Amino acid sequence: MEITVTINGTDHSADVEPRLLLVDFIRTTAGLTGTHIGCDTVSCGVCTVLVDGAPMKTCAMFAVQANGRSLTTVEGLKQNGELHPIQAAFKEEHGLQCGFCTPAMMLVGSALIEENPNPTDEEVRWAISGNKCRCTGYINIVKAIQTAGATVSAGDNGDGQ
Repeated sequence: MEITVTINGTDHSADVEPRLLLVDFIRTTAGLTGTHIGCDTVSCGVCTVLVDGAPMKTCAMFAVQANGRSLTTVEGLKQNGELHPIQAAFKEEHGLQCGFCTPAMMLVGSALIEENPNPTDEEVRWAISGNKCRCTGYINIVKAIQTAGATVSAGDNGDGQ
């Protein structure tokens, strides 16, 4: 089946098998390897990207279901050579260790602060509850998302200006 998916503002068209998972389309067809493959059972969340602005686990979605839709991967967060506020905050607040869950955490966090730039600890923890991190205690991830939210609230694009 011929599909076209817009990923990070660029159209990607391909003839795909109907059973091809979206995560495989993103990594193999589009060549964007920031989206990770973890459990393949919708349990860990490391394959999460934004589909039309909403976090979705791409191991639970077929590529054909994304036909005509707009996706944002971690590679699409950076704009005009500048880190997105969530990326800058993860760096500043030490919101990562091994980095395997980080792309998905950043995307979920960016979706949250888009709707609620001042989330409480509980709101952040609820938003990221579908994403597992096996290295951190989540404390710095929560701080990073809240720091990014404060940056967005202040109208700062993340580069201090």
